[in-house]
Amino acid sequence: MQRRCTTPLMHSLRSFSTTTSSTTTNKIVASVLFERLPVVIPKIDPVIYAFQEFSFRWKQQYRRVYPDEFYKKYEARGKGDYQIHYKPASRITEADKANDKRSLQRALDRRLYLLLHGTSYDSSDGKPVWHLPEKVYDNEETLRKCAESALQSVLGDLTHTYFVGNAPMGHIAVQAADKADPLKKFFFKSQVISANLINVSGCDDYVWVTKDELLEYFPDQAEYLKQMIIS
Repeated sequence: MQRRCTTPLMHSLRSFSTTTSSTTTNKIVASVLFERLPVVIPKIDPVIYAFQEFSFRWKQQYRRVYPDEFYKKYEARGKGDYQIHYKPASRITEADKANDKRSLQRALDRRLYLLLHGTSYDSSDGKPVWHLPEKVYDNEETLRKCAESALQSVLGDLTHTYFVGNAPMGHIAVQAADKADPLKKFFFKSQVISANLINVSGCDDYVWVTKDELLEYFPDQAEYLKQMIIS
Protein backbone atom coordinates (compact mmCIF):
# COMPACT_ATOMS: atom_id res chain seq x y z
CA MET A 1 0.00 0.00 0.00
CA GLN A 2 1.29 3.42 -0.93
CA ARG A 3 2.11 5.58 2.05
CA ARG A 4 0.35 8.92 2.15
CA CYS A 5 2.08 12.07 3.27
CA THR A 6 0.60 13.31 6.50
CA THR A 7 2.61 16.54 6.67
CA PRO A 8 0.23 19.52 6.50
CA LEU A 9 0.64 21.69 3.40
CA MET A 10 1.07 24.85 5.44
CA HIS A 11 4.19 23.38 7.05
CA SER A 12 5.92 23.39 3.66
CA LEU A 13 4.88 26.95 2.77
CA ARG A 14 6.37 30.17 3.98
CA SER A 15 4.23 31.65 6.72
CA PHE A 16 2.55 34.98 6.01
CA SER A 17 0.86 37.41 8.35
CA THR A 18 -1.01 40.65 7.68
CA THR A 19 -0.47 41.98 11.17
CA THR A 20 2.09 44.72 11.68
CA SER A 21 4.42 45.35 14.57
CA SER A 22 6.66 48.15 15.70
CA THR A 23 9.68 46.33 14.30
CA THR A 24 8.36 46.48 10.74
CA THR A 25 6.10 49.52 10.71
CA ASN A 26 8.91 52.04 10.97
CA LYS A 27 10.87 50.46 8.08
CA ILE A 28 8.31 50.66 5.27
CA VAL A 29 7.28 53.98 3.71
CA ALA A 30 4.74 54.51 0.93
CA SER A 31 5.82 57.40 -1.32
CA VAL A 32 3.65 58.91 -4.07
CA LEU A 33 4.94 60.22 -7.40
CA PHE A 34 2.08 62.63 -8.14
CA GLU A 35 2.28 63.86 -11.72
CA ARG A 36 0.53 66.16 -14.15
CA LEU A 37 0.55 64.79 -17.68
CA PRO A 38 1.60 66.99 -20.64
CA VAL A 39 -1.10 69.42 -21.78
CA VAL A 40 0.22 70.00 -25.31
CA ILE A 41 2.07 67.75 -27.74
CA PRO A 42 5.85 68.06 -27.27
CA LYS A 43 7.83 69.69 -30.04
CA ILE A 44 9.19 67.40 -32.71
CA ASP A 45 12.84 66.54 -32.36
CA PRO A 46 14.94 68.30 -35.06
CA VAL A 47 16.24 64.94 -36.32
CA ILE A 48 12.71 63.57 -36.73
CA TYR A 49 11.60 66.79 -38.39
CA ALA A 50 14.48 66.60 -40.89
CA PHE A 51 13.57 62.99 -41.70
CA GLN A 52 9.91 63.87 -42.26
CA GLU A 53 10.93 66.72 -44.56
CA PHE A 54 13.20 64.40 -46.54
CA SER A 55 10.47 61.74 -46.72
CA PHE A 56 7.95 64.27 -48.01
CA ARG A 57 10.25 65.53 -50.76
CA TRP A 58 11.18 61.99 -51.73
CA LYS A 59 7.50 61.06 -52.17
CA GLN A 60 6.80 64.21 -54.18
CA GLN A 61 8.74 62.89 -57.14
CA TYR A 62 6.41 59.91 -57.35
CA ARG A 63 3.14 61.73 -56.64
CA ARG A 64 0.25 61.58 -59.08
CA VAL A 65 -0.13 64.63 -61.31
CA TYR A 66 -3.69 65.92 -61.58
CA PRO A 67 -5.03 68.25 -64.27
CA ASP A 68 -5.24 71.99 -63.58
CA GLU A 69 -9.05 71.86 -63.52
CA PHE A 70 -8.91 69.59 -60.48
CA TYR A 71 -6.73 72.00 -58.49
CA LYS A 72 -9.00 74.92 -59.31
CA LYS A 73 -12.03 73.04 -57.99
CA TYR A 74 -10.11 71.97 -54.91
CA GLU A 75 -9.01 75.51 -54.10
CA ALA A 76 -12.60 76.74 -54.45
CA ARG A 77 -13.89 74.25 -51.85
CA GLY A 78 -14.79 75.65 -48.44
CA LYS A 79 -14.86 79.23 -49.58
CA GLY A 80 -18.01 80.99 -48.43
CA ASP A 81 -19.37 83.53 -46.03
CA TYR A 82 -18.03 81.70 -42.97
CA GLN A 83 -14.33 81.68 -42.34
CA ILE A 84 -12.65 80.38 -39.21
CA HIS A 85 -9.55 82.28 -38.15
CA TYR A 86 -7.63 80.19 -35.63
CA LYS A 87 -4.58 81.39 -33.79
CA PRO A 88 -2.91 78.81 -31.54
CA ALA A 89 -2.06 79.79 -27.99
CA SER A 90 1.57 80.25 -27.06
CA ARG A 91 3.43 77.36 -25.50
CA ILE A 92 5.16 79.80 -23.18
CA THR A 93 2.80 80.77 -20.35
CA GLU A 94 3.03 83.54 -17.77
CA ALA A 95 4.09 80.92 -15.21
CA ASP A 96 6.99 79.95 -17.48
CA LYS A 97 8.09 83.56 -17.81
CA ALA A 98 7.92 84.11 -14.04
CA ASN A 99 9.38 80.64 -13.29
CA ASP A 100 6.44 80.03 -10.95
CA LYS A 101 7.01 76.46 -9.83
CA ARG A 102 3.89 76.48 -7.67
CA SER A 103 1.73 76.70 -10.78
CA LEU A 104 0.51 73.84 -12.92
CA GLN A 105 0.41 76.18 -15.92
CA ARG A 106 4.08 75.75 -16.76
CA ALA A 107 6.09 73.35 -18.92
CA LEU A 108 2.90 72.38 -20.73
CA ASP A 109 4.72 69.88 -22.96
CA ARG A 110 6.37 68.09 -20.03
CA ARG A 111 5.26 66.00 -17.06
CA LEU A 112 5.27 67.80 -13.73
CA TYR A 113 5.79 66.16 -10.33
CA LEU A 114 4.75 67.41 -6.89
CA LEU A 115 7.44 67.95 -4.25
CA LEU A 116 6.79 69.02 -0.66
CA HIS A 117 9.05 70.92 1.73
CA GLY A 118 8.88 69.85 5.36
CA THR A 119 10.03 67.20 7.80
CA SER A 120 10.61 63.79 6.28
CA TYR A 121 11.39 60.34 7.64
CA ASP A 122 14.90 60.44 6.21
CA SER A 123 15.69 64.06 7.14
CA SER A 124 18.43 64.59 9.70
CA ASP A 125 17.74 66.33 13.05
CA GLY A 126 14.15 66.98 12.02
CA LYS A 127 15.20 69.64 9.51
CA PRO A 128 12.75 70.30 6.67
CA VAL A 129 13.76 68.85 3.33
CA TRP A 130 12.20 68.38 -0.09
CA HIS A 131 10.41 65.07 -0.44
CA LEU A 132 7.50 63.31 -2.14
CA PRO A 133 4.16 62.82 -0.36
CA GLU A 134 4.81 59.87 1.92
CA LYS A 135 3.60 57.96 4.96
CA VAL A 136 4.92 55.16 7.14
CA TYR A 137 2.99 51.94 6.66
CA ASP A 138 0.90 51.41 9.78
CA ASN A 139 -2.23 49.29 9.80
CA GLU A 140 -3.67 49.96 6.34
CA GLU A 141 -5.23 47.08 4.44
CA THR A 142 -2.70 47.37 1.61
CA LEU A 143 0.39 49.42 0.85
CA ARG A 144 -1.53 51.31 -1.82
CA LYS A 145 -4.08 52.37 0.82
CA CYS A 146 -1.14 53.80 2.74
CA ALA A 147 -0.03 55.71 -0.36
CA GLU A 148 -3.55 57.07 -0.85
CA SER A 149 -3.57 58.24 2.76
CA ALA A 150 -0.22 59.98 2.24
CA LEU A 151 -1.53 61.93 -0.76
CA GLN A 152 -4.86 62.69 0.88
CA SER A 153 -3.09 64.22 3.88
CA VAL A 154 -1.72 67.03 1.67
CA LEU A 155 -4.57 67.38 -0.86
CA GLY A 156 -7.55 66.99 1.48
CA ASP A 157 -9.35 64.62 -0.91
CA LEU A 158 -8.56 62.44 -3.91
CA THR A 159 -11.31 63.74 -6.21
CA HIS A 160 -8.92 64.82 -8.97
CA THR A 161 -6.42 61.99 -8.66
CA TYR A 162 -5.96 58.61 -10.28
CA PHE A 163 -3.62 55.91 -8.97
CA VAL A 164 -1.99 53.92 -11.74
CA GLY A 165 -2.23 50.28 -10.71
CA ASN A 166 -2.21 48.61 -7.32
CA ALA A 167 1.46 47.65 -7.23
CA PRO A 168 4.36 50.03 -6.59
CA MET A 169 6.42 51.21 -9.56
CA GLY A 170 9.66 50.73 -7.67
CA HIS A 171 11.35 50.68 -4.29
CA ILE A 172 14.61 51.80 -2.76
CA ALA A 173 16.34 51.56 0.61
CA VAL A 174 17.48 54.86 2.15
CA GLN A 175 19.31 55.55 5.37
CA ALA A 176 17.05 56.79 8.16
CA ALA A 177 17.77 60.02 10.00
CA ASP A 178 18.50 58.21 13.26
CA LYS A 179 21.14 56.04 11.52
CA ALA A 180 19.05 52.94 12.24
CA ASP A 181 18.10 50.31 9.71
CA PRO A 182 17.45 51.71 6.22
CA LEU A 183 13.92 52.71 5.33
CA LYS A 184 12.32 50.82 2.48
CA LYS A 185 10.45 53.27 0.26
CA PHE A 186 7.84 51.95 -2.15
CA PHE A 187 6.85 54.38 -4.90
CA PHE A 188 3.30 54.60 -6.27
CA LYS A 189 2.26 56.66 -9.30
CA SER A 190 -0.78 58.94 -9.21
CA GLN A 191 -1.94 61.49 -11.78
CA VAL A 192 -3.87 64.76 -11.83
CA ILE A 193 -7.27 64.31 -13.46
CA SER A 194 -9.49 67.16 -14.81
CA ALA A 195 -7.94 69.95 -12.75
CA ASN A 196 -5.84 73.04 -13.49
CA LEU A 197 -5.37 73.92 -9.83
CA ILE A 198 -4.51 71.61 -6.95
CA ASN A 199 -4.71 72.91 -3.38
CA VAL A 200 -1.73 71.63 -1.39
CA SER A 201 -1.53 72.00 2.40
CA GLY A 202 0.19 70.44 5.37
CA CYS A 203 3.71 71.50 4.31
CA ASP A 204 6.02 74.52 4.44
CA ASP A 205 6.14 74.88 0.67
CA TYR A 206 5.59 72.89 -2.51
CA VAL A 207 6.69 72.95 -6.14
CA TRP A 208 5.71 71.33 -9.44
CA VAL A 209 8.90 70.31 -11.24
CA THR A 210 9.92 68.46 -14.38
CA LYS A 211 11.93 65.24 -14.26
CA ASP A 212 15.23 67.04 -14.81
CA GLU A 213 14.42 69.53 -12.05
CA LEU A 214 13.31 66.74 -9.71
CA LEU A 215 16.64 64.95 -10.02
CA GLU A 216 18.40 68.10 -8.80
CA TYR A 217 16.47 67.88 -5.52
CA PHE A 218 17.64 64.31 -4.87
CA PRO A 219 21.30 64.06 -5.94
CA ASP A 220 21.90 60.88 -3.89
CA GLN A 221 18.99 59.05 -5.49
CA ALA A 222 19.17 60.71 -8.91
CA GLU A 223 20.49 57.65 -10.76
CA TYR A 224 17.72 55.41 -9.46
CA LEU A 225 14.94 57.97 -10.01
CA LYS A 226 16.19 58.64 -13.53
CA GLN A 227 15.64 55.00 -14.42
CA MET A 228 12.35 54.66 -12.55
CA ILE A 229 10.62 57.77 -13.90
CA ILE A 230 9.75 57.54 -17.59
CA SER A 231 8.95 60.90 -19.18
